[in-house]
Amino acid sequence: MRLTGWGIEGNFPALAKMVVAVAPHTSNWDFVHGAAAMFALDLRVSFIGKHTLFVWPFSAFLRWMGGIPVDRSAAHGVVGDAVDSFRRRQALVLAIAPEGTRRKVERFRTGFLHIARGAGVPVVLVGLDYATRTIRIGPVLEVGEDIEAERVRIEALFAAVPGRHPELGISPP
Repeated sequence: MRLTGWGIEGNFPALAKMVVAVAPHTSNWDFVHGAAAMFALDLRVSFIGKHTLFVWPFSAFLRWMGGIPVDRSAAHGVVGDAVDSFRRRQALVLAIAPEGTRRKVERFRTGFLHIARGAGVPVVLVGLDYATRTIRIGPVLEVGEDIEAERVRIEALFAAVPGRHPELGISPP
């Protein structure tokens, strides 16, 4: 990470299970910086990615890295499957981009909040701040009953984090 001029600010909580919301997701470079941070922190992370990325020659590498392919074209019970995975495992750190895409979206998707709520695990926010080349870890949030209010709260926290393409990020509420 030092070679690319990136740094890490903050620490992951000492928890075996958590959902990590990584935003803004505006570039393919987000994966590169996230993977570098994962190795730098010696953190084993599973992540959800669109199934079309999991093709030869990348599929074996992505799965080794912790990738879980998801077909986003139709509902497939991803939230329920993820909640079940948290219940079955002693440890699971699941990283998700709340936007669900690198394109401009008006609001975050709420699947990551439903997963955290259903599994009874916290959400750790991780911001990819391209302006300062910093991966910002925290805060750690417990998900309340009102998922929509939680989405708005998290969007507001990420609105100040400039992605590689700031015009694709979430606008402040």
